[in-house]
Amino acid sequence: MLRRTSVTSDALHSSPTRHAADPVVVAALAIAVVAAATLAGAWFFQLVLDIRPCPLCLEQRYAYYLAVPLGLLVAFAASRGAPRQVALAGFAVLLLAALANAWLGGYHAGVEWQFWPGPTDCSGPVADLGSAGTLLQRLDTVKVIRCDEVQWRFLGLSLAGYNVLISLLMALIAVWGVVSAKRAA
Repeated sequence: MLRRTSVTSDALHSSPTRHAADPVVVAALAIAVVAAATLAGAWFFQLVLDIRPCPLCLEQRYAYYLAVPLGLLVAFAASRGAPRQVALAGFAVLLLAALANAWLGGYHAGVEWQFWPGPTDCSGPVADLGSAGTLLQRLDTVKVIRCDEVQWRFLGLSLAGYNVLISLLMALIAVWGVVSAKRAA
């Protein structure tokens, strides 16, 4: 004989169900997932496809390195009922990082399109080439990754262009998190 159990309203609003639907938690987790997926993609391009990052490419990763742990921390704090100021502060930092990264990606894309000059360190390492006798040999082994040369494009956008779009998406999600945190108050 089967026993029927009924789900009460309290059971539906228990901790796991309530937090899974909490938009603050969802927004913070979404930012962490987008950032982690972007880093995984960058490492795939670098390690599997052998598309080496230039100095500006590496700088654009910093925002993602920040967003993964901070997004997880904000999600954890929100799921544990932390004050809304904690979530708001976390989303503010995530928003600023995403917008700054979108700007940096736009700058890099402009360098690639030759709209303006790039930083001088994008011309490759020049220091310590050894003695004059081995200079030509060492120059053959140095692979200069220039910021103003696009190594890969898809649908007309370089990786720097896609970084702008991904960063703006993360900024939009952070704004949604801020609005959701304010509504939850």
